[in-house]
Amino acid sequence: MPRVIPIQSGRTRFADDIAAEFWIPRKPSHKAIILCDGCPSVPSKRKLAEFFARKGYWVFHPRYRGSWESGGEFLRYAPHEDVLLVAENINKGFRNVYDQMIYFLDIHEIIVVGVSFGGTAAVLASMSPLVTKAIAIAPVIDWCAQAKSEDEPFDEFLRINEEGFGNAYRAPRKNYRKLLTGKFYNPISSAQKINSKKLFIIHAKDDRVVGVVPLKKFAKQTKIPILILPHGGHLSSTIVMKPEIWKRLALFVKKSS
Repeated sequence: MPRVIPIQSGRTRFADDIAAEFWIPRKPSHKAIILCDGCPSVPSKRKLAEFFARKGYWVFHPRYRGSWESGGEFLRYAPHEDVLLVAENINKGFRNVYDQMIYFLDIHEIIVVGVSFGGTAAVLASMSPLVTKAIAIAPVIDWCAQAKSEDEPFDEFLRINEEGFGNAYRAPRKNYRKLLTGKFYNPISSAQKINSKKLFIIHAKDDRVVGVVPLKKFAKQTKIPILILPHGGHLSSTIVMKPEIWKRLALFVKKSS
Protein backbone atom coordinates (compact mmCIF):
# COMPACT_ATOMS: atom_id res chain seq x y z
CA MET A 1 0.00 0.00 0.00
CA PRO A 2 1.26 3.54 -0.74
CA ARG A 3 2.44 5.47 2.30
CA VAL A 4 -0.03 8.13 3.44
CA ILE A 5 1.78 11.36 4.25
CA PRO A 6 0.20 13.02 7.30
CA ILE A 7 -1.11 16.56 7.07
CA GLN A 8 0.93 19.02 9.13
CA SER A 9 -0.88 21.33 11.51
CA GLY A 10 -0.15 24.12 13.97
CA ARG A 11 -1.67 26.73 16.22
CA THR A 12 -1.44 30.51 16.10
CA ARG A 13 -3.17 33.73 17.15
CA PHE A 14 -4.53 36.51 14.99
CA ALA A 15 -5.08 40.11 16.10
CA ASP A 16 -3.76 39.06 19.56
CA ASP A 17 -7.11 37.69 20.76
CA ILE A 18 -8.15 35.08 18.18
CA ALA A 19 -6.71 31.60 18.66
CA ALA A 20 -6.73 29.38 15.58
CA GLU A 21 -5.55 25.98 14.49
CA PHE A 22 -4.21 25.66 10.96
CA TRP A 23 -3.44 22.85 8.53
CA ILE A 24 -0.87 22.96 5.73
CA PRO A 25 -1.47 21.60 2.21
CA ARG A 26 1.21 19.29 0.85
CA LYS A 27 1.98 21.57 -2.10
CA PRO A 28 2.34 25.38 -2.29
CA SER A 29 -1.09 26.95 -2.50
CA HIS A 30 -2.74 30.34 -2.94
CA LYS A 31 -6.06 29.09 -1.55
CA ALA A 32 -7.38 29.07 2.02
CA ILE A 33 -10.48 27.91 3.87
CA ILE A 34 -11.71 29.36 7.16
CA LEU A 35 -13.94 27.05 9.23
CA CYS A 36 -16.63 28.57 11.44
CA ASP A 37 -18.00 26.63 14.42
CA GLY A 38 -21.53 26.27 15.65
CA CYS A 39 -22.46 27.49 19.12
CA PRO A 40 -22.43 25.79 21.45
CA SER A 41 -20.06 23.16 20.12
CA VAL A 42 -16.70 21.63 20.86
CA PRO A 43 -14.05 23.04 18.46
CA SER A 44 -12.95 19.83 16.77
CA LYS A 45 -12.55 19.98 13.00
CA ARG A 46 -9.45 17.85 12.34
CA LYS A 47 -11.02 15.39 9.87
CA LEU A 48 -12.73 18.16 7.91
CA ALA A 49 -9.61 20.33 7.96
CA GLU A 50 -7.44 17.48 6.70
CA PHE A 51 -10.00 16.79 3.97
CA PHE A 52 -9.65 20.36 2.70
CA ALA A 53 -5.87 20.40 3.13
CA ARG A 54 -5.67 17.33 0.90
CA LYS A 55 -7.70 19.28 -1.66
CA GLY A 56 -4.91 21.87 -1.72
CA TYR A 57 -6.17 24.48 0.76
CA TRP A 58 -4.54 26.11 3.74
CA VAL A 59 -7.15 25.62 6.46
CA PHE A 60 -7.77 27.87 9.47
CA HIS A 61 -10.10 27.06 12.35
CA PRO A 62 -10.45 30.12 14.61
CA ARG A 63 -12.26 30.40 17.94
CA TYR A 64 -14.56 33.42 18.19
CA ARG A 65 -13.40 36.10 20.57
CA GLY A 66 -14.54 35.27 24.09
CA SER A 67 -14.84 31.55 23.37
CA TRP A 68 -12.60 28.60 24.15
CA GLU A 69 -8.89 29.53 23.81
CA SER A 70 -9.46 33.02 22.43
CA GLY A 71 -9.36 36.14 24.55
CA GLY A 72 -11.99 38.84 24.76
CA GLU A 73 -15.73 38.81 25.34
CA PHE A 74 -18.08 36.60 23.34
CA LEU A 75 -20.60 38.47 21.17
CA ARG A 76 -19.16 41.86 22.00
CA TYR A 77 -18.47 41.83 18.27
CA ALA A 78 -20.40 39.91 15.63
CA PRO A 79 -18.60 36.57 15.05
CA HIS A 80 -18.22 37.11 11.31
CA GLU A 81 -16.01 40.10 12.18
CA ASP A 82 -13.60 37.64 13.82
CA VAL A 83 -13.62 35.57 10.63
CA LEU A 84 -12.77 38.67 8.59
CA LEU A 85 -9.95 39.56 10.97
CA VAL A 86 -8.43 36.16 10.25
CA ALA A 87 -8.94 36.67 6.50
CA GLU A 88 -7.31 40.10 6.72
CA ASN A 89 -4.25 38.81 8.57
CA ILE A 90 -3.49 35.52 6.82
CA ASN A 91 -1.03 37.15 4.40
CA LYS A 92 0.60 39.39 7.03
CA GLY A 93 2.56 36.58 8.64
CA PHE A 94 1.63 34.34 11.57
CA ARG A 95 3.67 32.24 14.01
CA ASN A 96 3.17 28.61 14.91
CA VAL A 97 3.24 28.56 18.70
CA TYR A 98 4.62 25.01 18.73
CA ASP A 99 7.87 25.45 16.80
CA GLN A 100 8.01 29.29 16.48
CA MET A 101 8.07 29.07 12.68
CA ILE A 102 6.63 32.15 10.96
CA TYR A 103 4.57 31.70 7.80
CA PHE A 104 4.14 34.36 5.14
CA LEU A 105 1.49 33.32 2.65
CA ASP A 106 0.26 34.65 -0.67
CA ILE A 107 -3.39 33.72 -0.50
CA HIS A 108 -5.57 34.90 -3.40
CA GLU A 109 -8.73 32.90 -2.69
CA ILE A 110 -10.51 32.60 0.67
CA ILE A 111 -13.48 30.29 1.14
CA VAL A 112 -15.50 30.49 4.38
CA VAL A 113 -17.29 27.32 5.50
CA GLY A 114 -19.61 27.46 8.50
CA VAL A 115 -22.25 25.33 10.19
CA SER A 116 -25.31 26.41 12.22
CA PHE A 117 -24.25 29.46 14.29
CA GLY A 118 -21.05 29.44 12.20
CA GLY A 119 -23.13 29.20 9.04
CA THR A 120 -24.48 32.61 9.96
CA ALA A 121 -20.87 33.84 10.06
CA ALA A 122 -20.27 32.38 6.61
CA VAL A 123 -23.36 34.11 5.17
CA LEU A 124 -22.38 37.51 6.57
CA ALA A 125 -18.67 37.13 5.76
CA SER A 126 -19.59 36.52 2.12
CA MET A 127 -20.41 40.23 1.80
CA SER A 128 -16.74 41.14 2.31
CA PRO A 129 -14.39 41.58 -0.68
CA LEU A 130 -11.85 39.56 1.33
CA VAL A 131 -13.99 36.45 0.86
CA THR A 132 -14.12 34.72 -2.51
CA LYS A 133 -16.93 32.26 -1.75
CA ALA A 134 -18.86 31.04 1.28
CA ILE A 135 -20.62 27.79 2.09
CA ALA A 136 -23.17 27.81 4.92
CA ILE A 137 -24.62 24.63 6.40
CA ALA A 138 -27.91 24.90 8.33
CA PRO A 139 -27.29 28.57 9.20
CA VAL A 140 -29.46 30.74 11.42
CA ILE A 141 -30.89 33.24 8.94
CA ASP A 142 -33.26 35.16 11.20
CA TRP A 143 -32.59 35.29 14.96
CA CYS A 144 -36.01 36.77 15.64
CA ALA A 145 -37.68 33.77 14.01
CA GLN A 146 -35.22 31.40 15.69
CA ALA A 147 -36.06 32.85 19.11
CA LYS A 148 -39.70 31.86 18.64
CA SER A 149 -38.91 28.35 17.44
CA GLU A 150 -40.72 25.56 19.24
CA ASP A 151 -37.77 23.21 18.83
CA GLU A 152 -34.99 25.35 20.31
CA PRO A 153 -36.30 28.72 21.55
CA PHE A 154 -33.82 31.41 22.52
CA ASP A 155 -34.00 30.80 26.29
CA GLU A 156 -33.13 27.15 25.71
CA PHE A 157 -30.17 28.14 23.54
CA LEU A 158 -29.00 30.44 26.32
CA ARG A 159 -29.48 27.81 29.02
CA ILE A 160 -27.51 25.18 27.11
CA ASN A 161 -24.63 27.61 26.56
CA GLU A 162 -24.45 28.64 30.21
CA GLU A 163 -25.13 25.31 31.92
CA GLY A 164 -23.47 22.99 29.45
CA PHE A 165 -20.43 25.01 28.41
CA GLY A 166 -19.78 27.56 31.17
CA ASN A 167 -16.64 29.58 30.55
CA ALA A 168 -16.20 28.16 27.07
CA TYR A 169 -18.39 31.14 26.06
CA ARG A 170 -17.66 34.18 28.21
CA ALA A 171 -20.37 36.81 27.74
CA PRO A 172 -22.88 38.74 29.82
CA ARG A 173 -26.50 38.03 28.96
CA LYS A 174 -26.87 41.47 27.38
CA ASN A 175 -24.53 40.30 24.62
CA TYR A 176 -26.77 37.35 23.81
CA ARG A 177 -29.82 39.61 23.87
CA LYS A 178 -28.33 41.62 20.99
CA LEU A 179 -29.25 38.68 18.77
CA LEU A 180 -32.93 39.42 19.42
CA THR A 181 -32.75 42.96 18.04
CA GLY A 182 -32.76 41.70 14.46
CA LYS A 183 -29.90 44.06 13.64
CA PHE A 184 -26.93 42.17 15.11
CA TYR A 185 -25.44 39.11 13.38
CA ASN A 186 -28.67 38.60 11.44
CA PRO A 187 -28.48 37.72 7.73
CA ILE A 188 -32.12 38.50 6.93
CA SER A 189 -31.48 42.16 7.73
CA SER A 190 -28.67 42.24 5.15
CA ALA A 191 -30.44 40.31 2.39
CA GLN A 192 -30.19 43.17 -0.11
CA LYS A 193 -26.39 43.24 0.25
CA ILE A 194 -25.86 39.54 -0.47
CA ASN A 195 -24.05 38.59 -3.69
CA SER A 196 -25.88 35.44 -4.81
CA LYS A 197 -22.85 34.24 -6.80
CA LYS A 198 -20.64 34.09 -3.70
CA LEU A 199 -22.86 32.06 -1.37
CA PHE A 200 -24.17 28.49 -1.31
CA ILE A 201 -26.37 27.11 1.48
CA ILE A 202 -27.18 23.51 2.45
CA HIS A 203 -30.02 22.66 4.82
CA ALA A 204 -32.21 19.67 5.70
CA LYS A 205 -35.97 19.73 5.51
CA ASP A 206 -36.28 17.84 8.81
CA ASP A 207 -33.95 20.12 10.81
CA ARG A 208 -35.50 20.51 14.28
CA VAL A 209 -32.85 22.88 15.65
CA VAL A 210 -32.70 25.56 12.94
CA GLY A 211 -35.87 25.60 10.87
CA VAL A 212 -35.67 25.77 7.08
CA VAL A 213 -38.56 28.24 6.52
CA PRO A 214 -36.50 31.45 7.09
CA LEU A 215 -33.93 30.14 4.60
CA LYS A 216 -36.57 29.67 1.91
CA LYS A 217 -37.69 33.28 2.36
CA PHE A 218 -34.07 34.46 2.32
CA ALA A 219 -33.33 32.50 -0.85
CA LYS A 220 -36.29 34.12 -2.65
CA GLN A 221 -34.99 37.57 -1.72
CA THR A 222 -31.36 36.94 -2.59
CA LYS A 223 -31.57 34.34 -5.40
CA ILE A 224 -28.77 32.36 -3.75
CA PRO A 225 -28.34 28.68 -4.69
CA ILE A 226 -29.59 26.35 -1.96
CA LEU A 227 -29.63 22.60 -1.51
CA ILE A 228 -32.38 21.34 0.79
CA LEU A 229 -31.92 17.67 1.65
CA PRO A 230 -35.04 15.65 2.49
CA HIS A 231 -33.39 14.11 5.55
CA GLY A 232 -30.40 14.71 7.80
CA GLY A 233 -31.69 16.72 10.75
CA HIS A 234 -29.37 19.46 11.96
CA LEU A 235 -26.50 18.88 9.58
CA SER A 236 -22.85 18.63 10.55
CA SER A 237 -20.11 20.36 8.57
CA THR A 238 -18.82 16.90 7.61
CA ILE A 239 -21.68 16.74 5.08
CA VAL A 240 -19.32 18.48 2.65
CA MET A 241 -17.03 15.43 2.70
CA LYS A 242 -19.66 13.25 1.02
CA PRO A 243 -18.53 12.77 -2.61
CA GLU A 244 -21.87 13.80 -4.16
CA ILE A 245 -21.98 16.96 -2.02
CA TRP A 246 -18.33 17.92 -2.55
CA LYS A 247 -18.67 17.47 -6.31
CA ARG A 248 -21.43 20.07 -6.34
CA LEU A 249 -19.61 22.44 -4.00
CA ALA A 250 -16.36 22.15 -5.95
CA LEU A 251 -18.17 23.32 -9.09
CA PHE A 252 -19.64 26.26 -7.15
CA VAL A 253 -16.22 27.25 -5.80
CA LYS A 254 -14.67 27.15 -9.28
CA LYS A 255 -17.28 29.41 -10.84
CA SER A 256 -16.18 33.02 -11.03
CA SER A 257 -18.03 35.60 -8.94
